[in-house]
Amino acid sequence: MNSLQRFNFKDLFILDLANNHQGNVAHGTRIIRECAAVVQRHGVRAAIKFQFRDLPQFVHKEERSNPTNKHVPRFLSTRLPWDSFKELLGAIREQGLLAMCTPFDEASVAKIVEMRFNIIKVASCSARDWPLLERIAAAGLPVVASTGGLRQEEIDDLASFLVHRGCDFALMHCVSIYPTPEEACQLANIAEFKRRYPGRTIGWSTHEPPQETVHVGLAAALGAEIFERHVGVEAENIKLNAYSSTPQQVDAWIAAALRAKRLMGTRQRKPPLEVEATAIDELKRGVFAKGEIEAGQIVGDDQIYFAFPYRPGQVSSGEWKTGMVARTSIPADGPLSKEGLEIPDDPDVNIIKSAVHEAKALLAYAGVPLTHEFTTEYSHHYGIANFRKVGAVLINVINRAYAKKVLVQLAGQMHPLHYHRLKEETFLVLWGELISELDGRERVLKPGDTLTVPPGVWHCFRTETGCVFEEISTTAYSNDSVYRDPAINSLTSKERKTIVDHWGRFQLTEQLRNAEVPV
Repeated sequence: MNSLQRFNFKDLFILDLANNHQGNVAHGTRIIRECAAVVQRHGVRAAIKFQFRDLPQFVHKEERSNPTNKHVPRFLSTRLPWDSFKELLGAIREQGLLAMCTPFDEASVAKIVEMRFNIIKVASCSARDWPLLERIAAAGLPVVASTGGLRQEEIDDLASFLVHRGCDFALMHCVSIYPTPEEACQLANIAEFKRRYPGRTIGWSTHEPPQETVHVGLAAALGAEIFERHVGVEAENIKLNAYSSTPQQVDAWIAAALRAKRLMGTRQRKPPLEVEATAIDELKRGVFAKGEIEAGQIVGDDQIYFAFPYRPGQVSSGEWKTGMVARTSIPADGPLSKEGLEIPDDPDVNIIKSAVHEAKALLAYAGVPLTHEFTTEYSHHYGIANFRKVGAVLINVINRAYAKKVLVQLAGQMHPLHYHRLKEETFLVLWGELISELDGRERVLKPGDTLTVPPGVWHCFRTETGCVFEEISTTAYSNDSVYRDPAINSLTSKERKTIVDHWGRFQLTEQLRNAEVPV
């Protein structure tokens, strides 16, 4: 569960009963049961949501008989006593669903707490109602807040208010037009919310025509993890409004959301399925000899050609490297097989280059821009062969009376226990988690956390997730680090780190080949 939140808002479907119970307990119970059957069929988490108004006190006494306000007759004609809501609440719990409620006045907040609802909702029209928001915040329940009709700065105000009140909350992108036309949906706001409010679950509160299902799939693709819509059941003399869904439409809506999630899969790239790998292999080109190649001969580019199809066990065009040595003779037009060749390899360079590609990806995740004016240290205290276990990428940005480095550690890497004779440094985590040890005390640092290390203090750090963090320090000096392991102290600086300009595109291979680096 996200560290900012205690309640698990993720993958929650909210079914808003609103006034569709028509002031009739039996009809409301029918809606709950039929919607519960849909939820159970799909195996999802769902909440039935009520709307509470302390009627008739909620409506000004001079407006209670005013026929020109379209909302007042609806509110009053569908009024239910509190005991009837308790009966409906019992039906929700019997079906194993969560109970949720939107209060529109302070008295309703008290009833929500008294009835022990699971979640409380902030309606879009109440998102600037600070007296009501104070009561909602004080209720101590998980909060889902809608943002229909709010400007961006008003949403920032709402989010800041809920943070300052210590609320456990999620935000819903919402458009308060009933039904919502396509040009007003602005679904891309969901992705913007994900970036603007990191660590918060973001949802889509939907009012599009109920037969539409493309919206919920797009919302899921953009990062929405809560989905809300109005529900009801048509009956004799009861016709649903233009934005409420029947159980059959809820069924199609949930199915569309789940299908979108299946289609999206995971963000992490997975190895290809065997059938896909085979399909790709069937379309690759193989390496063939132009003329006869003798055993022991070094094979150059002018002695081979590429042709389709690739044969199993053959060197493919993507694997070809000039300088391969033939172990056995190869006839003209014959395939160059992997077993019949000694393939030149440079494992040290491959290890570091692979790490560079991954480090660049982590910097992109962290949103850390770099110019070309930096040097990079690849630290490999126990040899390059062990770099993926013990190592780090240190990007030197500034080194004056003050200094700044950007450090990248890959998942599973650690940096050995050491101290600095002269340098004081402060770490600031930008992305991922860093597990630090300072004078024997372990601490988990998350984005925004800092840790200051004075000179002479033993410290080390590692990460299980991969991490990007800044080191802001006094001037960095060569040979200023003292390691607990005497084997590291016995190494020269060149033996335990490789330093290049920028990423070392044209320096790395030559430096690693010439340096006496333990492997």
